Amino acid sequence: MLLASNVSLSAAIVFLLTQVNRFLSKEIFQRYYFKDELQMPTTNYLLCKDKYFTVDAKKITKEKIKISFGIELYSEEQETSDELNARKQVCLAVSQIRNLLRENEMLLRHNIEYGFFRNLLGGCVLAVFFSLVGIYLSYPARFQTGTFLFFIILGVIYLFPILMSSILVSRYGAYYAKILYEQFLSHKS
Repeated sequence: MLLASNVSLSAAIVFLLTQVNRFLSKEIFQRYYFKDELQMPTTNYLLCKDKYFTVDAKKITKEKIKISFGIELYSEEQETSDELNARKQVCLAVSQIRNLLRENEMLLRHNIEYGFFRNLLGGCVLAVFFSLVGIYLSYPARFQTGTFLFFIILGVIYLFPILMSSILVSRYGAYYAKILYEQFLSHKS
C-alpha cells in the first residue's frame, strides 16, 4: 500500500510539473513571441506584405482556402487598412487547415518538433527556478561541498536555451508553417 501511494504521489507531481511546464511554455514563449497566433509564421506568410512566399503562391493558397473553407482572406488594400482583422482571418483559415491535415504525418512531425522546443523552454524556466533554489539552499556551505557549484552550472546550462529562445521558437515555427502550406497545397480535397 505504501509503495502504491508513493508511486501515485510521484506520478501526480510529475503530471503537475508537466502541466506547469506546458503552461509556461505557451504563456511565456508562444504568447510573447507570436502574440498568440497573430504573429506566428503561419499567419505572417499569408499576409500580402510578407515576402516569404511569392505573390503567385499566396494567390493559389488563398484561392484554395476560399474553395475549401469558404474563407476569403483580405486583399492588400483591406489588409493595409485593417491588419488586425486580416491576421485574425488568416488565423481562422490556419485553424481549418490544421484540422483538415490532422492525420498528415509530415505535419505532425514538424508540430512535434516545434512543441518539443517550445516545451523544452518552459522546462528550462522551471529548471532555472529550481537551480536558483538549490543555489540559495547550498550557499552557506558553498566552499565545503560541490553542491553550490553544481547548481550554478545547472542554472547556466538551463539558462542557455532560454537565451536562445527567440531563435528556437521562430525557426521551428517557420519550419512548421512552411510544411503546413506545402501539405495543404498538395492535399487533394
